[in-house]
Amino acid sequence: MALPYFAMICPPAARIVRQNGIMSKLCILVLAFLFAQSAQAEPACAHCAAWNKTQQPFRIYGNTYYVGVHGLSSILITSDQGHVLIDGDLRESPAKIAASIAKLGFRIEDVKLILNSHVHHDHAGGIAKLQHLSGATVAASASSARVLMQGHSGPDDPLYGELRSIPAVRDVKIVKDGETLHVGSLELTAHLTPGHTPGGTSWTWKSCENQRCLHMVYADSLMPIAASAFRFTHNSNYPNVLEDFQKSFTTLNALPCDILLTPHPDLSEFLSARLGGTEVRPMVDATACRRYAEAARERLSKRVARENSQ
Repeated sequence: MALPYFAMICPPAARIVRQNGIMSKLCILVLAFLFAQSAQAEPACAHCAAWNKTQQPFRIYGNTYYVGVHGLSSILITSDQGHVLIDGDLRESPAKIAASIAKLGFRIEDVKLILNSHVHHDHAGGIAKLQHLSGATVAASASSARVLMQGHSGPDDPLYGELRSIPAVRDVKIVKDGETLHVGSLELTAHLTPGHTPGGTSWTWKSCENQRCLHMVYADSLMPIAASAFRFTHNSNYPNVLEDFQKSFTTLNALPCDILLTPHPDLSEFLSARLGGTEVRPMVDATACRRYAEAARERLSKRVARENSQ
């Protein structure tokens, strides 16, 4: 704890510390209480150890690769002029992501752009460190950019109060709905898909292999998951959450979508098979995004019905 703040809560002891390096028993108790409160304020992460297990990287299709940890996606899209990375997983994940990039024969220093799906600690926790390792530009929606730079979300996040903080990102470029970002020959387009968070963003691009180019979609989570006190109906902190979800369902339904990727790989069926160690080719399925959106729509409808019945 910084001495000025310590002096504010316990001025007599602060003077003693400056003069003699001795702290009163009273202030030891005060500081112990404050540190305990601080520790309690950081929620535990029951799944983080399992999510963060090392995962062998692999090619998904063309110039698109999986470089995330076992339970959390991080996607690398490569070009001769630089690479793009989507999501940074946990604050504990950057070293593993960088190692996976190197194992594929690429360099973290050649990542020029880092993108984000949404700003929860399991997808944005490693972005600040990855930015430091690569020197890349970080880009996100306006709402997500604010959270990335603050290091924590606000009460408009449905999971507010149950999230770990994230290391703050130094600078973030704000992207608009439908904006296309370029790194060399790469073109990635942002599609705002809020609801799970106010700034949730899905990303699309094309990857080619043997003259066959496919539409790749990294679809953000559309799960209506919330803290115990949050209500999707009549919510003053996020009053348009239901409208945002409906917009996102419509957006995902309309996207050209050959290969669906998601922040949690177990929600993308072919990734589940590949992560299990089997050698399978990507599941090319033009209906995948539509089915993903409709499944989320059904979950939200059940959640709303349950809230209304209460």
